[in-house]
Amino acid sequence: MTVTTARPVPTRPDRAGGAGELWTAQLGEVPYAEGTALQQRLRDRRQRNQLPDTLLLLEHPPVYTRGRRTGPADLPMGEQWYLSQGIEVVDSDRGGRVTYHGPGQLVGYPIVELRDVLEYVRSVERAIIAALADEGVDACVREGLTGVWVADRKIASIGVHVSRGVTTHGFAVNVDNDLQPFDWVVPCGIEGVRMTSVLRETGRPGGLECFRRHMARRLAEALGRRQRLVSLGRLDGGDDDVPEPAPAATGLALELSLG
Repeated sequence: MTVTTARPVPTRPDRAGGAGELWTAQLGEVPYAEGTALQQRLRDRRQRNQLPDTLLLLEHPPVYTRGRRTGPADLPMGEQWYLSQGIEVVDSDRGGRVTYHGPGQLVGYPIVELRDVLEYVRSVERAIIAALADEGVDACVREGLTGVWVADRKIASIGVHVSRGVTTHGFAVNVDNDLQPFDWVVPCGIEGVRMTSVLRETGRPGGLECFRRHMARRLAEALGRRQRLVSLGRLDGGDDDVPEPAPAATGLALELSLG
């Protein structure tokens, strides 16, 4: 794990309303570039205290994302070959290396203000493990490895970027997605890793909607927040009545290299 930091951002009072809440929006399938742009807009609003802590839950069309530490060996077939399989290849400002997103995989982007980034990651891991337990899947973390595992099989990945004390990117949990594309890369830079999913572990198809509810509830609990379902328009529409706080000093800017 690689962390670089500047001065910590002081905690500010929440002027957005919704103090103690985790505003949660369920977005369906969103192209990766659109999801990244949306996160950046909401991060900027969170930094200005125009939003409370927020969670986006969505799926992406087939895409490999390259974190900052990705090397050529992580995509051994070459970018054109992946494109010929219908899988986009894009760069990401999150930590870590290459991973895959596709339909049937639940992607969560928490946009939250934090003080302790390592404790935040542990909270996300605990939430994923609890949500998987709700589905009857016995998951765990593994010493020296990131993400969430079922025995020696990886079921969830985590990659976080933090700017001025607010997170973007987040986690991806394999629910009933196609696992074949993971075999065509070196997922999270871990040679020989085996991937699994809720479907593979339980034999129950069509579980994404139910797991999405579990995941939202468990993350809110892990972060000590009350979940509140909101529309994308409520998040992204702006609010001219929200006062601007005084400019904050340049603060926390860090990257976690996670897989």
